[in-house]
Amino acid sequence: MNSYSRSRHRCMLAISTLLAALAPVLAAQAQGQGQGQSRGELLYSTHCITCHTTQMHWRDKKAATDWTSLMFQVRRWQDASGLGWNESDVHAVARYLNESFYGYPPMAPPVARAEPDGQDGR
Repeated sequence: MNSYSRSRHRCMLAISTLLAALAPVLAAQAQGQGQGQSRGELLYSTHCITCHTTQMHWRDKKAATDWTSLMFQVRRWQDASGLGWNESDVHAVARYLNESFYGYPPMAPPVARAEPDGQDGR
């Protein structure tokens, strides 16, 4: 093979590898749109399901034992994977996992208290 043929072969191999990698993501998005898949489920099925089978959530020594630890584990693993999710994404995935597997009572986000006029502590 000459250098042009080798370069073309490498390019075609890279394109086919990219298409193979994108196919499950595109399929999940198309399926999600058709079935009303939540953002949390879509993120989980796109980024997490490769390593996390459903049995992981039912095992005896699971790391998530309540809502707080579930949020911690989702945040921890998205960070370790370099996904760059925002807090809304972390919450959406935790909510999906909780509704699908755990059933922990979710903690309400903290509510800011407004001090009465003139009572702001100054």
